[in-house]
Amino acid sequence: MQYVQAKVTQQTNFYGKHNPVDLIKKYGSPLYVYNERILRERCRDIKKLVKGPDFIVNYSAKANSNLALLKIIHDEGCCVDAMSPGEIYVQLQAGFKPEQILYIGNNVSAEEMKYASNQGILVSVDSLSQLELYGKINPHSNVVARFNTGVGAGHHQKVVTGGKKTKFGIESAFIPEVKDILKKYHLRLIGINQHIGSLFMDTDSYISGVQALLDVAAQFSNLEFVDLGGGFGIPYHKYQNEPRLDLAALSEKLSKVLTDWVNEYGKQVRFKVEPGRYLVAECGILLGNIHTIKTNYSTKYIGTDIGFNVLMRPVLYNSYHDIEIYRSSNAQSRNQEAVTIVGNICESGDIIAEDRKLPEIFEEDIIGVLDAGAYGYSMASNYNNRLRPAEVLITNHGDDVLIRRRETLEDLVRHY
Repeated sequence: MQYVQAKVTQQTNFYGKHNPVDLIKKYGSPLYVYNERILRERCRDIKKLVKGPDFIVNYSAKANSNLALLKIIHDEGCCVDAMSPGEIYVQLQAGFKPEQILYIGNNVSAEEMKYASNQGILVSVDSLSQLELYGKINPHSNVVARFNTGVGAGHHQKVVTGGKKTKFGIESAFIPEVKDILKKYHLRLIGINQHIGSLFMDTDSYISGVQALLDVAAQFSNLEFVDLGGGFGIPYHKYQNEPRLDLAALSEKLSKVLTDWVNEYGKQVRFKVEPGRYLVAECGILLGNIHTIKTNYSTKYIGTDIGFNVLMRPVLYNSYHDIEIYRSSNAQSRNQEAVTIVGNICESGDIIAEDRKLPEIFEEDIIGVLDAGAYGYSMASNYNNRLRPAEVLITNHGDDVLIRRRETLEDLVRHY
């Protein structure tokens, strides 16, 4: 086969002993492929972020909750965040112990809170009313509160989760009310957390958010931990040589800020971060077949079987993903050309890459959508009654292992 444009995956030996053509033949198209080595490397990168104070990495599993990937992340010594009872259930199946899971609810029911607490899992609330609800159902217990310090960051307004225009967290001005509710229900606040947003590449914004959260933390005695949130970005424009997030520089700044704060607080506390995308995005690639090539009113469209039911990020956030091209034939691309790569969903917004300059693409080529491991399969659906794809892991030894089977037509009516 030809690697028409495949610099990134060739440099990383992403497919191990295999190639995209063979994987598609074996498992069908579209297909999510994950690389175990890259996932483990990213876990180890982030675990070195803080030097000095006690430090814990809590993987934000909403990015990708495949059971096999969770087991690898657990094996690398990370803990985990949960956003729903379903995530809790899968995380327990993956081997995480209740004390390694933090349930960060958002506008949840008493039943969800009870489910988490009955499992022995610590619950974080993000409003005064949720704190009141938790106090009613679980008085005389430990609790965590999510604060919104007014600092936000992210690649799109829809993923900025801190600041004055978001639904998340308790405004810092309501700290007195928090203390009143804690006292009313004999609750012990043992941790606070925040999340300013997703995909920041500027370390200064994160440090500003950390400092604002530490100002809140200083107003509560006897905290056991402070969860600084996640949002660590990855370079999606690899073919344009976009630099990586400078973790070394962030580590130096962050470690000093935290050490200084602990000295002032007068008590050792643990610090947590919540990476999601950073751990899993680059370990995942989405493969798909090219079925149609057409020109409409001077725009050349490349039609694939990767609809936004399979990868929603581009239509939801106007997100960018680099594209690679693989070919089973000996045909040669004659030039580079501007094309728009689209899926098979009956929506005009079903666009993977718009006006992208790429080597000439032919029908029956395979494309690889890079950095699809985060918010890819986890956001997939059966829209248009399309089937969700299989997921395959390339192990450290280069072998391929099926970690989720492709759906069948029978699955569409299984629960009727």
